[in-house]
Amino acid sequence: MAAEICREEAAKSMPAAAAGATAIARRRRRVEGFRFAAGSLEPPQEDADAGVARCGKRQRVAGARAGAGAATAGPCRPSAGAGFGSRWWPRYGVTSVFGRRREMEDAVSIRPDFLRGSTSSGKHHFFGVFDGHGCSHVARMCQDRMHELVVDAYKKAVSGKEAAAAAPAWKDVMEKGFARMDDEATIWAKSRTGGEPACRCELQTPARCDHVGSTAVVAVVGPNRVVVANSGDSRAVLCRAGVPVPLSVDHKPDRPDELERIKAAGGRVIYWDGARVLGVLAMSRAIGDGYLKPYVTSEPEVTVTERADDDECLILASDGLWDVVTNEMACEVVRACFRSNGPPSPPGCSRPKAVLPPPAGASGGGGGDAVVKGVDKAESDKACADAALLLAKLAIARRSADNVSVVIVDLRRPVP
Repeated sequence: MAAEICREEAAKSMPAAAAGATAIARRRRRVEGFRFAAGSLEPPQEDADAGVARCGKRQRVAGARAGAGAATAGPCRPSAGAGFGSRWWPRYGVTSVFGRRREMEDAVSIRPDFLRGSTSSGKHHFFGVFDGHGCSHVARMCQDRMHELVVDAYKKAVSGKEAAAAAPAWKDVMEKGFARMDDEATIWAKSRTGGEPACRCELQTPARCDHVGSTAVVAVVGPNRVVVANSGDSRAVLCRAGVPVPLSVDHKPDRPDELERIKAAGGRVIYWDGARVLGVLAMSRAIGDGYLKPYVTSEPEVTVTERADDDECLILASDGLWDVVTNEMACEVVRACFRSNGPPSPPGCSRPKAVLPPPAGASGGGGGDAVVKGVDKAESDKACADAALLLAKLAIARRSADNVSVVIVDLRRPVP
């Protein structure tokens, strides 16, 4: 199924005129093809479309190893407390690619058991995708700090409650975490010193650090519920019994309620290559973007979803995926990869289908530390990583013009 999807999309994406493409065009595609930036090895420099057409073959998927490596061999090694409550659960996979962009402005943060010692209701895991615009420094700040600010807000919310047993209001926790993240980005933009290494936004004349921002879609996965907070046009989708359940709604300037909010604040939505706030920004909520406040707000929309036995996976991705792939298609691709890799492993196995560690000398997973932080590459699961890779390839095959970052979280219960 996965192979058929890739081949079909590759065929659709190649116009008839491509058959006579010039050598210059072919070289351009090689340069602008898959430049993997998240814990992967650089794939062979071949035509991107041809690579997509062959991505359905499992040996090609394993060879590319962008979030997917060969399965580890040998018997399962029992681990203390294995199961969803251990640090190995839930299983996840991640891929982040340049795509057809010249620079990588996406960032991904995965922090297992990030509320350690702060709750007695089981372990909670943090997953975040941040899609920067104007430059990457706000997305990088979110990558480094967002989980810490959520932890701080959580601890303050449960302070005074017995042994942190009572669950806080997650909406309030997320809103405070996002607000502090936005404040830090604003302060950083105003206090930037000349002694620090210059980034792209500072090379403009005049410097425009306050013209930089980032979307943020964050998921906290616990034993009983999934909390999603979103600001911007990245998206979270839950696959439940084969049916996609959107856990966030994109913040586009022409969304009726967002349009009214912007007008009430004194702003305007101008249609310039699509709906844009003041004709500039193609999203109505984001971290940063100080020059567009109060029209662009960092306040997230928060959903709290109780987990069910027929939950299959959670997909977090930047708009580089969602611009060209529907929720239904994304869920079907992940399910196809799950079927190919078999059912979840029993609790007695620690990492039965983990990807291989990075080669000797590689930093934290093949040189992807600048894009994915919080985990070691060897911890990701092969089925989830295959699915994340396949979705990224599908987005490129469908001519996505943006960076593509995908996180897949396996929510299936382990087979006893």
